[in-house]
Amino acid sequence: MFTTNPFAELSGAVPVVLMQAYVIVMIVLVAGGTLLDTIHKKSAKYFFDNWRDSGKKAEHQVGGGEMIAIAVQTAVVDVMASGEFCNVRRRISHLLGMYGFLIYVVTTVIMVFAYPTPADPGPAYLATLWYIGALMICAGGYWFWFFIRVDVAAEGNAILRIVRADMFILLLVAGATLALIWAWLQTAGNTIAADVFLGLYLLATTALFVSIPWSKFSHMFFKPAAAFEKRVSKANGSAQNLPTLTRDDPEQRKRHSMELLQKAPMRMGLGIKREAPRHY
Repeated sequence: MFTTNPFAELSGAVPVVLMQAYVIVMIVLVAGGTLLDTIHKKSAKYFFDNWRDSGKKAEHQVGGGEMIAIAVQTAVVDVMASGEFCNVRRRISHLLGMYGFLIYVVTTVIMVFAYPTPADPGPAYLATLWYIGALMICAGGYWFWFFIRVDVAAEGNAILRIVRADMFILLLVAGATLALIWAWLQTAGNTIAADVFLGLYLLATTALFVSIPWSKFSHMFFKPAAAFEKRVSKANGSAQNLPTLTRDDPEQRKRHSMELLQKAPMRMGLGIKREAPRHY
């Protein structure tokens, strides 16, 4: 199963051109939905206005070398390592979902366009990576949904409570789960059940990409720009008087440690059992 290209197997029932057209439509929906969401929420306008204001308030100019160093730091810490998450469990869950999604999407595109038929199903490691990517999405998504969500873990809401902000993670996990079930049933030769789960898989995937303007999907494109702008603002001095909540800010860590030391004697004297902090 883990070495079988599920899309090559599917080509016997579904024309290759139809599979490729579907992937192209999903890519267009991602681009269009992200652009629409950016225009509607005015994210780009906010970013450029904030960048311009930051330049006006700067105490000193950031040189080209320092700008490159900030860009690299943003890419490594904020993007690749999701450094904005102070909660380790949430960071790991996010990284599982993020890298799983990237692996899953990239291998899907490669297999559908480069190896779409049983005559040339492609190298086995591509199919293995596809399964690993889907499993990583499920691992990170289910872990987040059942154990890490802030409204459940920290606010005491019901675990099955669903709001619009949950749409992205639910559709993403549903699509990955249904993809794995469909691929397994197809490999096992259970044609009828495989067709049913193929339909559900396509429905969940389509809903995921159609709902981009109303979900958090486009947020992943704006976050790196916002993180870069924040680091530049700190470097040029325009943000020195603003409070920060980043883990790598020594002033924030010092302030937080002093607050804990001040509260500890009072809590010990009153006999109050201290709860473990939950930082989201």
